[in-house]
Formats: sequence, C-alpha cells, structure tokens
Amino acid sequence: MAAFFQTLSENQNKLISSFGEHIYLSVFALFLAIIIALPLAIYGRKHPKSANVFLQIASILQTIPSLAVLGLLIPFVGIGNPPAVIALVIYGVLPIYSNAYTALVGIDPSLSEAAEAFGLTPFQKLTRIELPLAKEQILTGIKNAGVMIIGTATLAALIGAGGLGTFILLGIDRNDASLTLIGAVGSALLAIIFSWLITILGRMKGKNIIWTVGALFVLIGAVGGFQKIDGLFKPQTITIAGKLGSEPDILINMYKDLIENKDKKVSVQLKPNFGQTNFLFSALKTGNIDIYPEFTGTVLEDIVPSKNVQSSKLSPSQIYQLAKRKLYQKYQMEYLQPMKYNNSYTLLVKKSFAQKYHLHSINDLQPIQRILNGGFDLEFSNRNDGWLGIKKIYGLNFTFQSLDPSIRYKAINNGNVNIIDGYSTDSQIRQEDLVSLNDNKRVFPTYQGAALMKSSFAKKNPLVVKALNKLANKITVDQMRQMNYEVNVEKKSAALVAKDYLIAHRLLKGDG
Repeated sequence: MAAFFQTLSENQNKLISSFGEHIYLSVFALFLAIIIALPLAIYGRKHPKSANVFLQIASILQTIPSLAVLGLLIPFVGIGNPPAVIALVIYGVLPIYSNAYTALVGIDPSLSEAAEAFGLTPFQKLTRIELPLAKEQILTGIKNAGVMIIGTATLAALIGAGGLGTFILLGIDRNDASLTLIGAVGSALLAIIFSWLITILGRMKGKNIIWTVGALFVLIGAVGGFQKIDGLFKPQTITIAGKLGSEPDILINMYKDLIENKDKKVSVQLKPNFGQTNFLFSALKTGNIDIYPEFTGTVLEDIVPSKNVQSSKLSPSQIYQLAKRKLYQKYQMEYLQPMKYNNSYTLLVKKSFAQKYHLHSINDLQPIQRILNGGFDLEFSNRNDGWLGIKKIYGLNFTFQSLDPSIRYKAINNGNVNIIDGYSTDSQIRQEDLVSLNDNKRVFPTYQGAALMKSSFAKKNPLVVKALNKLANKITVDQMRQMNYEVNVEKKSAALVAKDYLIAHRLLKGDG
C-alpha cells in the first residue's frame, strides 16, 4: 500500500486532469445517448414494428467490440474525443432505450383512457401520466448506461482522449500495479458516485430533476467551451503522439524538449501511449497529430508494404531511403533522419534455458522444437517479419499462445512459456535475465526510429525539422535499453530520463 500511495502522490495533478477528462467524456456521451434513446422509445410505444427495428439495431451495435468501433471511426472522425464519444453513445443507447420502451408500453391502458376522458392532449398525457409512471425504470436504464459508459471510457486513452484509462495502460505496460490500481479504482469510484447521483435524482420531483440535470449539462458544456476558447489564445501547438510503452514515451519527450528549445514560439502537446500503428498513422493522415516516431521496418511492413524486405539484404541506410521514398510518394509525408539504434524483433529465452540447450541463435531451436512453448504478441504472430517469417525461413513450427506484450514477460518469468518475442531495447531483457537469440538468416529487418510528419507540416516548420534532426544517428541500443530500464524498473519519469539524455549529450545547448 505504501507504493500505491506514493504513486498516487506523485501523479496527483495528472490524476485530477484524468478525472476531469473521464467525467467530461462520460457525461457528454450519456447526454447524447439519452436524447437519442428516449425519443425513440416514446415514438416506439405506439409503433411496435419500428420499436422492434430500433431494438435490433441497438442490440447489434452493442455486440461490436469497443476497440473495433474506435478503429473503424478513426479514418472518418480522427482521434481524441469525437470517436470516443461516438463509441460511448453506441454502448449507452441500448439500456436506456430498452428500459424506457418496456416501462412505457407496460403502463395500464386504463390510465391512458382515463387521461383522454379528462381531455388531456397527447403531450400532456405523456408528460403528466406516462413519463412519471415510467420514471423509475427509465432512471434505472440511465444508471446502467452511465456505469457502462464510465467503464468503457477507459479505452479512450488508446486514441488520445485521455481519461483514467491512461493510468491503466501505463500500469500494464510498465508492470506497475499501483498505476493500474489508480485507474481501476478511480473508474469504479466514478461509477459508484454516478449511481448515487441517479438515485438522488430519482427522489426529486419533475421540475427539480429538469433544473438539476440542465444545470449539470450546462456546466459540462461550459468546461468544454472554455477549453476550446482558451486554446485560441495559446501559441502554436504541435501535437506529438507515441505508441504504447516507455520507449515511445521517452522519444516524444525528447521531441518536445528539442522543439521547445529550438523555437520558443511553439507549445508542444504530448499524447503518450496512443496505441497501435494504424491508430497513429490514421491520426497523422487526418491532421489530429503532427508528429510521431515510427520505425523503418514497420513502415515497409505495415504502412507501405514492400515484399521480401527482410530477406533482401538491404543495408539499414537503404531500408530507410526506401521507406522515406515510399512514404512521400504515397502519402506526401516527410520521414526525418533515423536514430542509430535498431529496435528489431528478437526471440528471447531465459539464460538458464539457453545454457542448458546451448542456444545462441534461432537455428539452434531446431532440435528442441517439441519442448518449446511460446508466448507471442498478437502482432508478431501475424507478421511476415515475425512468426510467419520464422516458420518459413527457419522451418520452425512449435506451439505458442497469443499474449499481451506486457504479459509475455511475466509468463516467461513464471515458467508458463519458455520462449517469447520482444524488442532488442526492452528493459525486461536485463530485468528478467534473458538471452536474445541471433537472427542469422535475417528474418527481422532493421527497425530504426525516426520522426514522421506530413511534408506540408515540415515545410511550414523548418525549425522543428532542424531540432528533431539533432537525434540523427544518436542513441545506441544499450543507451535505449538503459533508458527503458530507468523508466520501467527504477520508476523514473519518461520526461526526466529524456531530458537527462539530451543534456548529457549536449543536444539542448545553443542552436547546435
């Protein structure tokens, strides 16, 4: 518990900000879900066929995995709040609609007849008889939708919308239970508070509910509006995003320091732990972010696929030039000079296991295939420069499980698997005393990191390009692994580690 409270104290400002982002997202999405679902339920109470169609559509949307919804939305609405809100609304509509519809059609018909006999108009009958009678069940649907939205909103961190999910992602990636617990407990606490508030609302009378809910939504709208207005008076803001993990986090903090040191007129906004390659690249294309660090091998494998790069014997320089040319030709993007280190895939085993079976390279696995039990990242297991290439070129075919990147290291440490994939700069190689097997047939291409941006952005911001090119041919594999170790194991902040490196190598002094 001491570690938990220490982490909580160190991250209190970030936690407050994340709470605000989570509340804003959740309440706004719930409001939209209510104004969509409730009118549909009111209409459907007298049109059963239409009501059934609405119910089927809402049910189908509810079955789509939230991560898939976010991925599908990014090419159309970009990143950040818009796709997150749309996805949350989709999940909030069904419980509100189904509860409201069930409550309204369940009202005793004799009450409606009595209302008509007293001369009430349809609107008066709805507001004075039907809605008050259905209030409890409608509020139950809103409560269920709100709790679901608050829980699902943790995924918003994957696409740069922030919220408490940021702590959960960081905790999983860095194997820090305290960070994960902060995010999980915070989200649960919000859900409990929300349920309590709905219960309080349920005890209020009609006009009081309207005034209270109205005031709440005006407040939320004012907060969002203030954020947009406040942004108009700030200097030019450059948005830099990074993938999940300590290494991208370190790199984007280096980018921030270098840019702000070079050009005092700009402000840099960071979006760390943004997610997979497709999320980031889509965000760059749509202009939601300006820069992110990408690897040459990933460019040629995923973004502008080039056949047989891993077996073409191209030099690192040739691979970079090929990636740079293809990015410009297809997407009009600028790929700056790469750093020195090669963050390639690697196969890892425990040192004791390697010594027992005399393992030095991937070739040495051939005689012991029958005892191998792998744990591979889902992306690695489906890539030609990953498991598919290993199978084909080395003739290996052992069983493996698909594991989250952070969990695979726990799995090999606990003995659940005896071989995993990793990256050459992973801090866990040192932390878990693992051995990296040589890829003597070059299945894994060179993965050198470099800043990626639109060509139009590069032309408008020559000082940014000059600042980031200071990292060209800098940072060795050992240096990057050590920095990852400091963040993941020694629990230093990525911002501090990044700045320490830049200062130590005199990259922040003068114009350079």
